[in-house]
Amino acid sequence: MSDRLYAATRKGFFTLDRKSSGWTISKVDFLGMNATMLLDDPRDGMLYVALDHGHFGVKLHRSPDGGQTWEECAVPQYPKFTDEDQKKQAESGEFGARRDFSSLQEIWELTPGGPDQPGVLWAGTIPGGLFRSADQGSSWQLVRTLWEREERWRWFGGGKDSPGIHSVAVNPADSQHVTVGISCGGAWVTEDGGASWQCRSTGMRADYLPPDQAGDPNAQDPHRLVQCRSRPEMLWVQHHNGIFRTTDGGRQWTEIEDVLPSAFGFAVIVHPEDPETAWFVPGVKDECRVPVDGALVVTRTRDGGQSFDVLCQGLPGKHCYDIVFRHGLDIDSTGARLAMGSSTGSLWYSDNLGDTWQCLANHLPPIYCVRFAPRR
Repeated sequence: MSDRLYAATRKGFFTLDRKSSGWTISKVDFLGMNATMLLDDPRDGMLYVALDHGHFGVKLHRSPDGGQTWEECAVPQYPKFTDEDQKKQAESGEFGARRDFSSLQEIWELTPGGPDQPGVLWAGTIPGGLFRSADQGSSWQLVRTLWEREERWRWFGGGKDSPGIHSVAVNPADSQHVTVGISCGGAWVTEDGGASWQCRSTGMRADYLPPDQAGDPNAQDPHRLVQCRSRPEMLWVQHHNGIFRTTDGGRQWTEIEDVLPSAFGFAVIVHPEDPETAWFVPGVKDECRVPVDGALVVTRTRDGGQSFDVLCQGLPGKHCYDIVFRHGLDIDSTGARLAMGSSTGSLWYSDNLGDTWQCLANHLPPIYCVRFAPRR
């Protein structure tokens, strides 16, 4: 099992190692820089960190030796925004003026391709472009078959002005089968490596829309989408206004109801071998993004959402205002251990499926992404 954790934060990329004395921060890279996403590729050991330099743009760095040395590689590039694009944007509805489809704003997801695709990476970005690299990030190609769908012009931002792809799930049994989650654009699936796409969000519900539009598959806001490794047709979504589950690869989603203390949140993980077991980190609601009653908890279901355990041992029980972002919750490849980082720079670890938690750090910068180093 891995004894290493990574945390991408607002002010640097942190590596934590577990030694005989316990967990310790062993290395800090890109100190002071906004690290938005990370990937430790389990196939070849290449480590990637995406940085948002604000006015100076987005950068991507990779390391072949676990972070000892770094090199800058390519970033996704958007096509020229044409007069026709401007016309479509103006005609696309009330949110049109707020969306910028002309340039890369953030790398919001990095996912390796399948085991039969060495060097292949997927990048989900803001403003809603999906990119593919076949050479470990040395070059990127926009997946135009998704980008050129007419439905894209109706995508809009959730917490950000522009839409974004934050979830990319590659089917472990079929590398051509990829599912992506878009805020706000629903879930989209390709079964032919990106040659064609289907919107598969039927059954999701958007309470931020008028009732007659709430079921529009292309207007859904899945905050995070995850897939069970052993049963890839089983997926979970932490949605803007609830929790949803599918058992047929997204053709039909079912809302999980009566979830206490709340069904609102951003993060979700699923056990790699047991699709019935999933974890969430609830908050009050969109307008009040803090834990319910100031007590940070993790909720866990072991029966496909029929019931939930509220896990709080070792977590702050009062006056806690942490939120866990979309990529701030992780489970290791064995399904034995969990890690969680918060918006106020706290980092927790559990080695018993979340029954108890240990605080590893209290004063890191805001944490955007936490990942276990893969087993090798």
